[in-house]
Amino acid sequence: MNVAALAGLSRPELEAFLARCCGARRWVEAMLAAAPFPDEAAVLSAAERAFATLTESDWLEAFAHHPRIGDVSRLRERFAASGELSEKEQGSAMATANEAVIERLFAQNQAYEARHGHIFIVCATGKSAAEMLALLEARIDLDPPQELANCAAEQKKITHLRLAAL
Repeated sequence: MNVAALAGLSRPELEAFLARCCGARRWVEAMLAAAPFPDEAAVLSAAERAFATLTESDWLEAFAHHPRIGDVSRLRERFAASGELSEKEQGSAMATANEAVIERLFAQNQAYEARHGHIFIVCATGKSAAEMLALLEARIDLDPPQELANCAAEQKKITHLRLAAL
């Protein structure tokens, strides 16, 4: 993480960068209020404090900024702001996945969304498409409050990776 680069951003640039890291408006506002950051530890600490303030609706807002796992064709068209990041996070896994796994991911995502009311969130970095499918299938029948907590934990991982990528 390049804290000096963060400090060099104008407020609108910082806001746009933070929104790409996590789409929850309340999280972005809390991070903006905590800026400027003296070091990486301060950024990560502020991120955790901001996460602690999020409500269910805030988490759902953050999740809505992600494409469905496996829906690579929509990454570029729907998620212009965070799609590049999502594409990097999912891209290699989807590029090497066989068609049956991708189709199963798409179908299971639809079933998951119908059950939980939001898309399946997983930190895709380092995971194959088959691993993501196995995680989706393991979590699809969890009770909604537990699954919301799982997704929130995955959102935190994703956000930390995106902050670190600066």
